[in-house]
Formats: sequence, C-alpha cells, structure tokens
Amino acid sequence: VQLQASGGGLVQAGGSLRLSCAVSGRTFSSTAVGWFRQAPGKEREFVAAINWSGGTTSYADSMRGRFTISRHSAKNTVYLQMNSLKPEDTAVYYCAEARASRIVMVITDYAYWGQGTLVTVSS
Repeated sequence: VQLQASGGGLVQAGGSLRLSCAVSGRTFSSTAVGWFRQAPGKEREFVAAINWSGGTTSYADSMRGRFTISRHSAKNTVYLQMNSLKPEDTAVYYCAEARASRIVMVITDYAYWGQGTLVTVSS
C-alpha cells in the first residue's frame, strides 16, 4: 500500500487549504485512513480519521469545526479540508492507513504512511 499526500503550501491566517491523500496498492477497501501532523519540535499528533467503507469520522478537539475529512471511494482518495487556519496549524501533515476498519487515533495503529506535505500558516 502506498499513500501520497499533497496540497500543502503557504496560506495566511484565516485562509483555507485542501489536502489530498491518494491511496494505491490496496486490494480491498475496508481500512480507516487518518491524518496526523507534526510541528517543529513537537510530537506527531492525530488530526482526523475516516472509516473507509462507512464514512464515519473522528476529529481531534482543536480541529473539530474547522477541518473536514472526506473520501472519494472511486478515486481511492481521502481529503482534509482545512478552514480558518491558524499559525499554530503550521506542520507537516501526514496521511496514514490504519491496520483495521474502525477509526483509531493512536499512531501505532496505523500501518502505512505517506511522505507528508508541509502546511505553513502566516500571521
């Protein structure tokens, strides 16, 4: 399984970005996909996740209401729409595929990781 994250860039505070995660090499679609982020000098943290088959979602508290995760099954792609961005959202954003179908928020529950895409929010 391979994951390719894209869509990062430089945006002003209050702006929006949409990240994409293209998943390939999967022979069946029953696993959850999540987004994580890692800011300089900080640990990687959970952002959001979606159950691939059911569309059930989960968000970290600080992102709920600003970020929306969705998926396009036919394109094998998961999106992260980020609105009302803040400077503290600056980080490298990673998408990952979980080991199971249910939504999980722990890094070790994810088996495959993309390379990350940098989001920089200026004040």
